[in-house]
Amino acid sequence: MGEGEEATTLEYTPTWVVAGVCTVIVAISLALERVLHYTGVTLKRKHQKPLFEALQKVKEELMLLGFISLLLTVFQNVINKICVPADLTRHMLPCKLEEGQEFEKSTTCSSKNKVPLLSTEALHHLHIFIFVLAIVHVTFCVLTVVFGGLRIRQWKRWEDEIAKNNYDSRQFPKSKTVTDVHQHAFIKDHFLGLGKNSVILGWLYSFGKQFYGSVTKSDYTTLRLGFIMTHCRSNPKFNFHKYMIRALEDDFKKVVGISWYLWIFVVIFLLLNVNGWHTYFWIAFLPFFLLLAVGTKLEHVIAQLAHEVAEKHVAIEGELVVQPSDEHFWLGRPRIVLFLIHFILFQNSFEIAFFFWIWVQYGFDSCIMGQVRYIVPRLIIGVFIQVLCSSSTLPLYAIVTQMGTSFKKAIFDEHVQVGLVGWAQKAKKKKGLKAAGNDSGQGSSHEATSRGIQLGSAFRKASMPEEIQPAAGSENSK
Repeated sequence: MGEGEEATTLEYTPTWVVAGVCTVIVAISLALERVLHYTGVTLKRKHQKPLFEALQKVKEELMLLGFISLLLTVFQNVINKICVPADLTRHMLPCKLEEGQEFEKSTTCSSKNKVPLLSTEALHHLHIFIFVLAIVHVTFCVLTVVFGGLRIRQWKRWEDEIAKNNYDSRQFPKSKTVTDVHQHAFIKDHFLGLGKNSVILGWLYSFGKQFYGSVTKSDYTTLRLGFIMTHCRSNPKFNFHKYMIRALEDDFKKVVGISWYLWIFVVIFLLLNVNGWHTYFWIAFLPFFLLLAVGTKLEHVIAQLAHEVAEKHVAIEGELVVQPSDEHFWLGRPRIVLFLIHFILFQNSFEIAFFFWIWVQYGFDSCIMGQVRYIVPRLIIGVFIQVLCSSSTLPLYAIVTQMGTSFKKAIFDEHVQVGLVGWAQKAKKKKGLKAAGNDSGQGSSHEATSRGIQLGSAFRKASMPEEIQPAAGSENSK
């Protein structure tokens, strides 16, 4: 080492420093790994397969982050040696370059009168941002589902009350009564109000209702009955609340991850972060408006179900029953709502993660942070999105998306799902094996059909009384 040269490599670093830092890093990593492991063991022991799969998704995200970190570390010297003309790096800057301010010098690039494509420090900051984004996204998704789940679990008292009333009615059977449709609480809330004769007022009513009493007892009772009468008429004891919780947990594993198209959005957002454009201020309104649109649409689906019944009937024998249908949803696909919620949560996470990363990395007064009048609305919108999504939109999604034409596989217990999948795979394999002659082919088909009937009977017995008995010939399962 020459005179005056700083000792910055491991060659001139005390061994106790190297050993101490490695000990701390390894200890934290092992502790995190053990926490994730025991969390997975606990979820498997409690038969929480959807949540266990969501945990596996989190592990995949951590593995992806580790791989990204490895690539950035290994190739940082290579990237730093890529030289480009200085004029190319003076456009589309997040902060205005002051007069006389120069870019970071590089021995390799200076000899060519050029500048590095990306400095070592900038690469390090980008590395940290990607890590922060993933952690914030997972955290926000977990918080949304936890608080949304607490709201949904409050509906259990309605389910228990319905079960008790059904039990009492079996003890003391009553003759079928005639229901005055227009006097029913569900119809009064969604048909006899402002939106009865005006489409615009109907949408405005749906827009406002997502902020207060998004799901009432009459909503839950009526939608529950509509689902049961459509998909499992033979089992009125079906626990709709339990099924809804399982379906939500099953969807959660799709929301918690950062999909490839979301990484594309990250790249686009980073590209548009140009000084003077205030891109992150305007982008903050995208998830805000999307969330309001999703909540309004879900409320409007409930209103449409009420209108269908109220416009056709004045009085009906027995209970009021709505008819679930995919036609009420965008493009006839209820799953689009889940995709939008996924994007909303990610975009909101991106905004919050970017804010805190800039604050910690560069300070609140940094030019990249922007002016206060642009920062405060972004934070308010972020908090509003998180609260509304947890308290209203997610519970609405959990119940309203059950009003589609099909039901979800969560309607079956885990052992039933495994049995159905196993039978389907065996039937497909037998169908693919074409024996010589039509007789053997017909025999295989007959055997597969008999096996399906046996499995169906076994599943019905295994799922009684808590689970459903699908109606004969039903093809509603997804």
